[in-house]
Amino acid sequence: MNISDTTFGGTFPFAPHYTHAPGFRMHYVDEGPRDGEVVLCLHGEPTWGYLFRHLIPVLSQTHRVIVPDHMGFGRSETPQDRTYWLQDHIDNLERFVLALDLHEITLVMHDFGGPVGMGLAARHADRIRRVITANAPTPFGQPDLLDRVMANACTSPWFQWITQADAKGSLEAVLGQLGFNILSALKLNGFENNAIISDGWISAYGSPFADPADCLGAIGWAQGFAVGAHRFEAPDAAASQAIRSKPALAIWGEADRTLGAEHFLPLFTAIFPAAQIIRLPDVGHYCFEDAPDTVTALITDFIRQS
Repeated sequence: MNISDTTFGGTFPFAPHYTHAPGFRMHYVDEGPRDGEVVLCLHGEPTWGYLFRHLIPVLSQTHRVIVPDHMGFGRSETPQDRTYWLQDHIDNLERFVLALDLHEITLVMHDFGGPVGMGLAARHADRIRRVITANAPTPFGQPDLLDRVMANACTSPWFQWITQADAKGSLEAVLGQLGFNILSALKLNGFENNAIISDGWISAYGSPFADPADCLGAIGWAQGFAVGAHRFEAPDAAASQAIRSKPALAIWGEADRTLGAEHFLPLFTAIFPAAQIIRLPDVGHYCFEDAPDTVTALITDFIRQS
C-alpha cells in the first residue's frame, strides 16, 4: 500500500507535508493557524504520527500542531545508508525545527519521542515553552539515568525480548517482518484497548513496515539499546535552568509494560519537582490509543491553563 495519500478510512485526513532539511524526505502534519502557538508531537516505537490523530483536530482549532514522522517511520523515508540511533533522531529533529523556524514550542512526547524531544530541549531551550510527557522518559542529564534504564530493562518484556533476540541474532529478522507482526509488538509493549482494533487500524500501523527495508527505523531503535549505541543529550547549565522553569505535565498509563512509572517518573520529577503527574489506571503504554479522549482533554486543559 502507498500510504503517502491514504487516510485509512478517513481516520487520518490531514494533508501531508514534506521537507528534506534533515537529509532525507521527512513527512509531517502541519494543522492549525500559521501564527498559532506551536504544539510539536513526537511519536515513538513502532508508531508514527497516526498516534496523535485524536489530538490534532482538537488542538489545531487554536494552535499550530506539527507532527513529524521520525526517519524510518510512518510516511518518512527510510534511508538504507543511515544509522538510526537516538542521536541521529535528535539531529534530524533539530534540523527540522530550525528549517521551519519553530519557537514557543509545546513538546508532546510519547515513548522514545521523550529522549528525542528532551535532546532538542537541551540544544534549544529557548525555543521550548512547555513540556508534556505521556508514557515517555525525560532524560536530561540526571546522574541515575542509566541505572534506571537498566533496572527497567530487567522487568520489561519488550526490553527483555530485545536483549535475548539480539544475543540470538534474530532481532533483525523478527523486526524486519514488523508489517506482519505489528499487533504482537504493540501488545507486548502494553496496548490495552482491544475494542479499537480493526483491519484499517492494523493497516495504519503495519503498512509503513511493508518489507524488511522499511523496518530499519524500528530495528535501529531496538538494536541501539541492545548494543549500547544510543547517546542521551545532556544540557549545559543554562539549558538545564531554562527548562526547569517551564510548565510541565506528566501523563502515565499505569498498565505500561514497557516503561515502568517507578523507573521513569523520577526522571521527570527531578527536572520538574512541582509539576502535575496524572496516573491513568488500566491504561497501557500507548495511552493515546487506550484513552484518547482523556489524554486529549488533559493536554488541552493543561495548555490552556498554563
